[in-house]
Amino acid sequence: MNMMVIGCSHHVADAAFRERVSFAPDQISGFLDSYYSKHPQTEALLLSTCNRTELYVLSEQAGAVPSRSELIELLSSRHGITAEELDLALYTHRDTDAISHLFSVSSSLDSMVVGESQIIAQVKQAYEAAIDARPKAPLIHRTFDAAIRVAKRVSTETKIHENRISVPSVAINVLAKQIFERFDNKKVLVLGAGEMAEETLTYLKAAGASQITIANRTHERALAVAEKFGGQTAPWSDLQQQLAQADLVVSTTGAKQPIVDVDSFKPVMKARNQKMLFVLDLAIPRDFDDRIGQQFDNVYLYSLDDLQRECERNMDSRKTQWPKARKIVQDETESFFRDTRRRASGSTIAQLKKQANSIKDDEFKRLMNRLDSVSDGDRQQIEKAFHRLVNKILHPPLESIQKESNTDEAQPEPVGLVEAMKRLFQLD
Repeated sequence: MNMMVIGCSHHVADAAFRERVSFAPDQISGFLDSYYSKHPQTEALLLSTCNRTELYVLSEQAGAVPSRSELIELLSSRHGITAEELDLALYTHRDTDAISHLFSVSSSLDSMVVGESQIIAQVKQAYEAAIDARPKAPLIHRTFDAAIRVAKRVSTETKIHENRISVPSVAINVLAKQIFERFDNKKVLVLGAGEMAEETLTYLKAAGASQITIANRTHERALAVAEKFGGQTAPWSDLQQQLAQADLVVSTTGAKQPIVDVDSFKPVMKARNQKMLFVLDLAIPRDFDDRIGQQFDNVYLYSLDDLQRECERNMDSRKTQWPKARKIVQDETESFFRDTRRRASGSTIAQLKKQANSIKDDEFKRLMNRLDSVSDGDRQQIEKAFHRLVNKILHPPLESIQKESNTDEAQPEPVGLVEAMKRLFQLD
């Protein structure tokens, strides 16, 4: 199996760049369709979250996986970003490194907040979208089933997820509590009604928030979330009025452009009469123009990049569990490729035996047709001799292939003997 991942994350790119290369959920299907029109012999999965956008491509055929430059051109055409800029910003992992990276991502070891709970759900959603785009994708199934299994192992066999701190948790329990001593007397406005909004509301309720208003473009969804958390709804058209009244705003929409810019915020500040406003912009792309926090007094605007600095402190508390979690990822990566090599070598061995037996049977029939008056006993002895001859000829190379496939080295393919055997015997 050949695999490559290309992408960017919070490790290498700021929020401004990440939002430029991100995909909204309704854009993923179209992108995968475009990808498959150019690379039909491969399989692909697109993972796009607030903190990372990564394209995973896989193929059984050597050389079928697109090159880095081809994938950059595809991403460039979709986002209107120059290939040169993408080439400087995107990382690439191949084969063993790609699998190890995926296992680390799914286990939240590569997350902004190590041990956070959202990433595995996001990986599963990306998996579902990939299967919707191409239902028959055996490599995607095998690889991402393994990633989900590894995430479960890390969760159950280490304490890295204990008292897990998600991005919303850090937002409320660290940043918001630096501003507010209490939340029961604060008017909370939540923009958006998705998973991030619900998780943030969970922490807000735990902190004592009770005056909660949900605004969402789809009112039915806002109503469902409001009922779940004991809040009320407001029409999206009343956004400015709600902003003028709120003490704390949590914005989590999937809008492709900022929903609040400097000009639209000016009348809000005038109506607030210099009253302090705390804004947690947890959206990618960002919902609030970042200049708002710079140009207006008494406005505290925090984005995901600001959260990253707080999240780095979380790493210290997880360090004692980090080696054990990394060991699980390493062991599972090696196990995955041992299985991959066995699959590849097993297929080659089966093809070689089938080819050899076909030649043996043809030659045996040819010999029997040329010989006269061969007894049944002699015929059976000759057939057994042919069978033993083929087995003895095949035994050394097949044994060597099996030994190579069982090596502990984490290589994506048993590239030595198996590939040589395929070429020597012209196997598919």
